[in-house]
Amino acid sequence: MDIAAGKVPQRPMKKGMGLNCMRGIDTEVRKVRRRVFKEIANLAYTSTNLLDDMEALPYKLVNSDESPYWESVYRERAVVRERMRLAMGMSLRPENQPVHVSQGVEDSDIAEKFYEPPLLQVIPSACNACPENQYFVTDRCMGCLAHPCREVCPRGAISMVNGKSHIDQDKCIHCGKCKAICPYDAITHQVRPCAAACGVGAIGSDEKKRACIDSEKCVSCGQCMVSCPFGAIADKSQIFQLIRALQSGRKIIAQVAPSFAGQFGANVSPDQFKTALKQLGFYDVYETAIGADMGAMAEAHHYVEKVATGELPFLLTSCCPSWSMLAKKFFPETIGSISNELTPMVATARKIKEDHPDAGVVFIGPCASKKLEASRRTIRSDVDFVITFEELAGMFEAKGLFLEEIEALDRMEDATGAGRGYGVAGGVASAIESCIKEYYPDTEVHIEHAESLTECKKMLMLAKAGKKNGCLIEGMACPGGCVAGAGTNIAIPVAAKELARFKSEAAKQIPDKE
Repeated sequence: MDIAAGKVPQRPMKKGMGLNCMRGIDTEVRKVRRRVFKEIANLAYTSTNLLDDMEALPYKLVNSDESPYWESVYRERAVVRERMRLAMGMSLRPENQPVHVSQGVEDSDIAEKFYEPPLLQVIPSACNACPENQYFVTDRCMGCLAHPCREVCPRGAISMVNGKSHIDQDKCIHCGKCKAICPYDAITHQVRPCAAACGVGAIGSDEKKRACIDSEKCVSCGQCMVSCPFGAIADKSQIFQLIRALQSGRKIIAQVAPSFAGQFGANVSPDQFKTALKQLGFYDVYETAIGADMGAMAEAHHYVEKVATGELPFLLTSCCPSWSMLAKKFFPETIGSISNELTPMVATARKIKEDHPDAGVVFIGPCASKKLEASRRTIRSDVDFVITFEELAGMFEAKGLFLEEIEALDRMEDATGAGRGYGVAGGVASAIESCIKEYYPDTEVHIEHAESLTECKKMLMLAKAGKKNGCLIEGMACPGGCVAGAGTNIAIPVAAKELARFKSEAAKQIPDKE
């Protein structure tokens, strides 16, 4: 099953979108991740001797004398072992102690296991220790007579060596003046892809110059993970525990984020997808957009009651956990303006629990940070599991389910277009605006939205300074919105197009006012 088939269409780059250049491309990193998820699902489905099968799995995954990805088969197996542990919800092993890959698995071989921080971890053996922030002279240097790069350098870091410009890294202050003035574009600025993707400066270095994540700053958006060309950053998964729960006979109900559209094949309809989930063992399937509809109605009322009257200066949406975490960690002055409405995931989970009090609930979506949201003690009783589309693809592959061949026996028709639109940047604010105009036609509404943590920070700074008073402000940590989440399978423009189609197919475009 080719989850990521198709070419990535070109479009003009928006600010903050450049780091998504690898999204939707079936790189070797994605192939390895997908195979690990598939094999961990296989373990859950078929293993009769889990400890031995875990120890043998790296040799199954890397069974050649020649390593296709690293300089040695031993390093490749070392990386795979750590990926396996994270995929089973366990933490990485210490580098300085002899620990079997299966050690501690008894704590994960259960039908219920919550995510334990840190969610995102750097696999040391996979990290390339990329330069953090350096300027280099490339072979395009012509050794010109003017030497403008040398003349503009404020620290005298540039000299001529063998007729070419050379930068002394000990003197360089990374101002970029040399790069800006070079007439041949011969100077390159190298930044760690993971650090460049992180809008909160959470990526640092350990004593060996390898990347490390500052958990005090990290908001778990996962953009570092999808931006690392070496696949050195990975997050924990619950697929093993979810399969155990399905095997236990317990009633497990799935709720799916609207951005699922198109994620499992261009010709897979929402109805086929719902039937496929039931064939996987889920008792029923709800749209998370149900909770989004509830949220749009509630936040429309909140805006009219609190912001339009001047009681609050502005209203921040709360459906993106990384955006909310950013505001709380870095802009505590804005906490009072964050909507206190339930996120779509939690609202839908509570609806499911009302309908089926004895059921377990799994949220299936594009988002890494939803994993930590569901681990909060106030939400644990509502959402039992969170897995991404990428992880779900591993489960489908392990079961041998080809979605395009499935006959649709169910209908996906729970939500309105407004709720489904939450999956793309600007969709949350647009849904709330539509509700305000329909329910409160005399209220003037001002909306703003920001996508990517860098742009979200700028928006919050403007709001803090009083520049966004009277506004409904939507923030999305992932450039493009939920369709660009760390756990998606396809290119962002393709996902946005598929979501727009799914939204247009809704029987109603906004929910009825209660």
